[in-house]
Amino acid sequence: AIAETGLRRAREAGATWVILDTAGRLHIDDALMAELEALKAKLRPHEVLLVADAMTGQDAVRTAEEFHRRVGLTGVILTKLDGDARGGAALSIRAVTGVPIRFIGVGEKPDALEPFYPDRLASRILGMGDVLTLIEKAQEAFDREQAKALEKKLRTATFTLEDFLNQLQQVKKMGPLQQLLEMIPGFSQAAKHLPAEAFDERQLKRVEAIILSMTPEERRRPEIIDGSRKRRIARGSGTSVQEVNQLLSQFFQTRRLMKELMAGGGRRPGLRFPLF
Repeated sequence: AIAETGLRRAREAGATWVILDTAGRLHIDDALMAELEALKAKLRPHEVLLVADAMTGQDAVRTAEEFHRRVGLTGVILTKLDGDARGGAALSIRAVTGVPIRFIGVGEKPDALEPFYPDRLASRILGMGDVLTLIEKAQEAFDREQAKALEKKLRTATFTLEDFLNQLQQVKKMGPLQQLLEMIPGFSQAAKHLPAEAFDERQLKRVEAIILSMTPEERRRPEIIDGSRKRRIARGSGTSVQEVNQLLSQFFQTRRLMKELMAGGGRRPGLRFPLF
């Protein structure tokens, strides 16, 4: 009755999609499975999707097989592929049900639900990265005009901490740092030689806190930040003066490098300008 009422209200409201969540249920619970069969017969949905946990391995395959037998699946959503699961369940589920994997879950937020591309998942499993997904995420997060303005600032060495903060916040929208890095071909091999703290997102939060504790003028002109200002920024961000010094030093080094690269309008051989 609840499902029928919801469907009727959706039609009255002119909704394009109606999603009926039947909540978690075990494939071995015959009473609940019979309820699903009755719901499908009454509502006649266009799609019947099973949300399966990739971490459960072969148990997810048995679940998919039984659900498909009872209610006739049209697709599967495979979740928790951001964990230790490597995607083997995707192959097995496809083999036993014959239905496609429609989406994969790689996180807890709504934007962590991605369309499933077999070739991209295979590439990730083999440690070859996933450049296409990385590009798509970047296109969604970055505004083209802002990117052009930023490139001009980098070329003229007028890049500021305000610009850096904006870029940091845009990157955070793309997803967890380690997931983004794993999409870079060859990164999985290089990661073995990097310290664990290199992937610590708390470090990004500390950097963001330091910049947010600066005044707008300090972000635009970091060269005016003296000892007194550094102490104030450290107190405001909950960090140390040493961390503030480290951030400023890295920023000035980067800006100086970009100025050297663009000196004379040329580029040094073997070095490529960053893409945004």
